[in-house]
Amino acid sequence: MRKLCAFLLVLFGPVVLAQKTVTLQDCESQFLKNNLFLLASQYNIDASKALTIQARIWDNPSLTAELNAYNPERNQYFDIGKQGQKAFGVEQLIYLGGKKRNEVKLAQTNEKLAELQFNDLLRTLKLQLRKSFFTVYYNTKSLETTDKQLVHIEDLINSYTIQAQKGNIPLRDVVRLQSLYLNFKNERMEVVNENIEEQANLKLLLNSAENIVPDVSKEDFNKYTKTIPFDLKNFQDQAIANRPDYLARQKDIEANEINIKWQKSLAIPDITVGANYDQRSGAFNKEANLTLGIPLPLWNKNKGNIKYAQTILEQSKIEKQNFELQLQTEITSAWNKWDESRKNYVVIKPTVNSDFEAVYNGILTNFQKRNISLLEFTDFMESYNQASIQVNELKKKVVLSGEELNSTINKDLF
Repeated sequence: MRKLCAFLLVLFGPVVLAQKTVTLQDCESQFLKNNLFLLASQYNIDASKALTIQARIWDNPSLTAELNAYNPERNQYFDIGKQGQKAFGVEQLIYLGGKKRNEVKLAQTNEKLAELQFNDLLRTLKLQLRKSFFTVYYNTKSLETTDKQLVHIEDLINSYTIQAQKGNIPLRDVVRLQSLYLNFKNERMEVVNENIEEQANLKLLLNSAENIVPDVSKEDFNKYTKTIPFDLKNFQDQAIANRPDYLARQKDIEANEINIKWQKSLAIPDITVGANYDQRSGAFNKEANLTLGIPLPLWNKNKGNIKYAQTILEQSKIEKQNFELQLQTEITSAWNKWDESRKNYVVIKPTVNSDFEAVYNGILTNFQKRNISLLEFTDFMESYNQASIQVNELKKKVVLSGEELNSTINKDLF
C-alpha cells in the first residue's frame, strides 16, 4: 500500500488545493459579478418594478349578457332572434379621489426602497469581504513567521534527541524544545482555524471553489495610517448622504405619507359607469341605457386603515430620529477604534521588522555556535514569535478598523 501511494505521488504529484492570488480590486470585481446574495436580491428590485407596472393598470371592464332560455308564449327555447329577447351590458369602474395616482406613487416609492435595501446589502457584504480579505492576508503572514521557526525548532529537536540518547546533553533540554514546539503549534492552530473560517467566507462571497491568496502592497496598507481629523458633523453629513439604510428610512417616511393619502382616497366612493342594450324586456323595444353606480359611504369610511397609516408614519419618524443618534455613536466609535489602532502602530519604528529579523538571525547563529544557552534561545524564540505576530495584529487592526469607518460613512476615506 505504501509503495502504491509512493508511486501515485511520483506519477501525479502531491494533492494541492486550487488557489488564486488576487488584489482587493480583483476580489471586489469578482464579488460584484458572482455573489449569489446580490444576484438574488436584484430580483426584489425587478419584482418592485413589476408591482409599479401593475399599479398603473385599471380594472377590466365588466361585460354581461342576458339571453332568453324559454319563451312560453311561443313555446320556444332560446328565443333570441328578432322576435325574441336578449340584453347586453358593459360597466367600467372609475376611480375617484386620486386612488390610482396615490397607488402608483406608493408602488414607485416601494421600488426605490427595494433599490436602497439592495445597496445596503451591498455595503454590508462589501465590508465582510474586505475584512475577510485582510484577515486572511495578515494571518497568513503570522503563519509564515511561525512555520519558519517551527522548522528550526524541529531540526533542533531531532539533533538534540540524538545527543540526549548518546548522553551528551540532558533530556530536559529536549523536553523544553518539545514544549516550545507544542506551544507554537497550538498558537498556530488558532490562527489556522480563523483562516479556514475567513476562507470559507471569501469563497461564499465570491462564489468560488478556489482558495484566495490576498495580495496587499505597502501602499495598500500605508493609506490606512494617514491622519484624518475627527469632524463629526462632516462625517455625519456624508453618512446621511451616502448610507442607503438612512436613505431608506427617509424613503419609508415618504411611503407612509403617501399611504395616508391613499387610505383617505379609498374612503371616497368610486363610480361605476356602464351602458346596456335590452331588446324587448325594457320600457321600449331595443332600449339603450346609460348606467351609473356609486356605493353609499354610510358605515365603512376606512377610518381604521387611515388611523393605522398615521400611526405607522409617526413610528417611522421616531425611528429616523433614533437612527440619526445611533449614526453619531457609530461614527464616533468607528473613528476612535481606527485612530487608536493607527496610533498604536505608528509608534513602532519603521525598521522594527528588519530589526527583528536581524536579531533573530543573530540569536540563531550564536545558539548554533553554543554562545548562548538553550534557555536564552527558547525565551527569545517565544518573544520573537509573539512580537512578530503582534506587529501583524496591529496592522490587521488598523486596516479592519479603517474599513469599518469606511463602511460607517459608506465612503472610502482611505
